[in-house]
Amino acid sequence: MTERFCCMVMRINIDCNGCYRKVRRALLETQELVTHLIEMKQSKVSVCGKFKPQEIAIKIRKKTNRRVEILEIQEFSINNGQSHQEKPLMISSSWNLESNQNLFATCT
Repeated sequence: MTERFCCMVMRINIDCNGCYRKVRRALLETQELVTHLIEMKQSKVSVCGKFKPQEIAIKIRKKTNRRVEILEIQEFSINNGQSHQEKPLMISSSWNLESNQNLFATCT
C-alpha cells in the first residue's frame, strides 16, 4: 500500500506579528503536518506531511480568517522505505528562475 507525502507552498498575507502568530498556531494545531516554514517577508508558508492539500488550505483558511493561495504542490510516494519523487501537480509561475536554481543547488 502506498502512502502520499505532500509538500505544499502557499501564499498567506502576513502583515504583522499577530498574523504570524495566528498562522503559526493554526499550523501547529494541524495534526497531519510534519514540518512547516513561514517566510513572513515573502508571505509564503511551506508545509510537508501526509495530507490532502485542499483540505489543509481550507483548515488554515478557517482557523486564521486569512486568504490562502496554493502556489505549488509536490507529491512523493513512499514504498517500503524508499521515496520516489513524482511530477509536481501544480507549478507556480510566480517563482523566478533564480530562486528555483538556488533551491535546487541547496538540495543537492
